[in-house]
Amino acid sequence: MAWAGGAEPRGDGRGDKRPAWDNRCQYLLSCIGFAVGLGNIWRFPYLCQTHGGGAFLIPYLIALVLEGIPIFYIELAIGQRLQRGSIGVWTAISPYLGGVGLGCLTVSFLVSLYYNTVLSWVLWYLLNSFQDPLPWSSCPLDINHTAFEAECQASSTVSYFWYRQTLNITADISDNGSIQWRLLACLAASWAVVYLCVIRGIETTGKAIYFTALFPYLVLTIFLIRGLTLPGAVRGLIYLFTPNVRTLRNPQVWLDAATQIFFSLSLAFGGHIAFASYNPPRNNCEKDAVTIALVNSMTSLYASIAVFSVLGFKAANDHGHCLDRNLLRLLNAFDLPDQSISRDDYAAVLAHLNASQPESVARLPLEVCHLEDFLDKSASGTGLAFIVFTEAVLHMPGAPGWAVLFFGMLFTLGLSSMFGNMEGIITPLLDMGVVRRSVPKEVLTGLVCLLCLLLATGFALQSGSYWLQVFDNYAAPLNLIIFAFFEVVGVAYVYGMPRFSDDIACMTGRRPGLYWRVTWKVISPLLLLTIFVAYIAVLAWTPLSYRAWDPRYARFPSWQEKSYPGWVQATCVLLCFLPALWVPAVALVQQLAKRRQKQDTWQDGCPKPQDGGAS
Repeated sequence: MAWAGGAEPRGDGRGDKRPAWDNRCQYLLSCIGFAVGLGNIWRFPYLCQTHGGGAFLIPYLIALVLEGIPIFYIELAIGQRLQRGSIGVWTAISPYLGGVGLGCLTVSFLVSLYYNTVLSWVLWYLLNSFQDPLPWSSCPLDINHTAFEAECQASSTVSYFWYRQTLNITADISDNGSIQWRLLACLAASWAVVYLCVIRGIETTGKAIYFTALFPYLVLTIFLIRGLTLPGAVRGLIYLFTPNVRTLRNPQVWLDAATQIFFSLSLAFGGHIAFASYNPPRNNCEKDAVTIALVNSMTSLYASIAVFSVLGFKAANDHGHCLDRNLLRLLNAFDLPDQSISRDDYAAVLAHLNASQPESVARLPLEVCHLEDFLDKSASGTGLAFIVFTEAVLHMPGAPGWAVLFFGMLFTLGLSSMFGNMEGIITPLLDMGVVRRSVPKEVLTGLVCLLCLLLATGFALQSGSYWLQVFDNYAAPLNLIIFAFFEVVGVAYVYGMPRFSDDIACMTGRRPGLYWRVTWKVISPLLLLTIFVAYIAVLAWTPLSYRAWDPRYARFPSWQEKSYPGWVQATCVLLCFLPALWVPAVALVQQLAKRRQKQDTWQDGCPKPQDGGAS
């Protein structure tokens, strides 16, 4: 087997023997833990519900087969064969592709900054869950202790606890506010936990992953069993998976499916390449790629069932309260006996009163109570975790226990994903030999974690959640699509399909079949290029705006849509393209270095001029 660029598989760049997984189970759980993250819980169910229910699975599975699994297989194969992190792998394939590895490292670094901030919020909620009643179950008194806080009464108890008592959010991104010390303490604690788990690389994460990767499945199962026994759960699941094939005509559905499978598998971060580099050379990486990808997708479906069984219960509960308020108005307005009308009889009684006394009914402030409207009030991201689901937990018997389980699950989910992010940073740095051999690995890991903590303190400001949204929306998506495109093209056309097929045969015992070769050479690059163009078009047509929480807004508690200031818009554009600039920058440096080398070689080969001075 001939290696591109004359590179050979090697150790960790420090002259030491490269670490190895204790067993295959550790490796699989680490990859699954990295792939299965918060997005499986709070984004996939939302996309499935809003994009046609079961119909969304059609573009999702197509993207999984034609895009997700092929790229994932490439990352595991090159990491395992070259035994290096992302920078070392792409430099070995071609020095001109070294920028891909640097870009992956940069994105992993930027994502780690805000991803662990989300974990600090989860930790804050987890600590507050050890109370009965839960602190977000009622409005606090105002400063005079004569009434409830006006902002809480105008919104809701869960919204007030999230936006005011947790984030203490400002009304504008330009108003930074002050450091929220409780959040900063949780942020420091989260980074301390990450450091203790990744302090010696896979030697320590390999032990922690047994708990962080398996505990979420236990909690999801508990929530699923409990959720299915709650009233309204079946209606929630029917609403979630009822297919609406007409939504497939919308190009946004296909774009969301392609990007969801892309980010769900954590492609192009460099973490999977780093994990695979600790495998034995003859491990069956094809089987691993298919297994991990399928487990990731099945986890998304499993989580959707568990989440929407609980959200169906919440919707049924809210629908019941809505009917009760209307029933009370009818009883008072028409002097009917108490409890003379049940929820089941409400529609018939209202129709009768509308026919007999329409003017009296028209004067009543009756609410529109449709179960579907309450099922529509789902959310994704932090809105699902810290508002919708926390409110659903309040209605469950033994609410504090369910809150502890839920936020404990989210913390372990995010923690196992952080293992992959940190490996995507630490492993390339070690391979490059950025520190002397005398410097322990623990020191380098500690310095990286400390730097991340210091830079992430900005997210602990009162405007921090606005900035986290900026980083989440613009730092990773476009860059990862670009890097994945160069990964596929780099392997299929720069490294060469024949040589890569030889590598696969050496590792798995058989050459890749027609499906793999066609997807690597044609389908995946074209699909990524299409996603890139579509994503650019969406960014170009979507105004750079954000939703502000402002109690002084006339339509509060609705969000106030605001445009980003010019300097924030410039930051968004910079985040979109800055990591990707490593690719042309490194290629340009390599080209200049090669030209300089040719010039030096030509000058060394020329005869030296004779001294023409007078004698």
